[in-house]
Amino acid sequence: MHAPLPGRLIVHYSATARLFHWITALLVVVAYIVSVGGREARVYSSASDFERGLHELLGLTVFALTLARLCWRIFVPPPSHPELPAWMEFGARLGHWALYGLLVLTPLTAILGAWLEGHPLTPLGAGDIRPWLAPSRELGLSLADIHGWLGDVLIWLAGAHAAVALYHHFWRRDTVLMSMLPGR
Repeated sequence: MHAPLPGRLIVHYSATARLFHWITALLVVVAYIVSVGGREARVYSSASDFERGLHELLGLTVFALTLARLCWRIFVPPPSHPELPAWMEFGARLGHWALYGLLVLTPLTAILGAWLEGHPLTPLGAGDIRPWLAPSRELGLSLADIHGWLGDVLIWLAGAHAAVALYHHFWRRDTVLMSMLPGR
């Protein structure tokens, strides 16, 4: 493993931003793994109650963390990174905002889809959260499908994000990855 080039100062994200990042990443991966997925009858079957409740709890937590993280970012902007070509800087910004968008839209489509289908949210340990919207079954089913697609895109984009961080560390040998690692 190569260290950044000698003499490079590593400017870290704040401890709070790093905590938001790594907890969100962990929760997204676990939520994806435990997702029941599939048709409405499978998702809302009694055999899927635990997995659905856990998935909903994780998703709601990701949603809340993302909103808190965006507020945090307003007051504590990210550190400046090594000088990058303009296209890389643009790609980094686009990728980050796409991830933020997906971290908001993925749980939002799940919430709205469930409520429009007439189902309460049932996050583990929180009891039922009854629908706040009048049912519109077809729209709810469409949003549930969109939720599944967005979840897949989120996982792929997060994987690309991780691959780019590794590229920065091993190929460019700059401090991008080191700035987000915990405990440094």
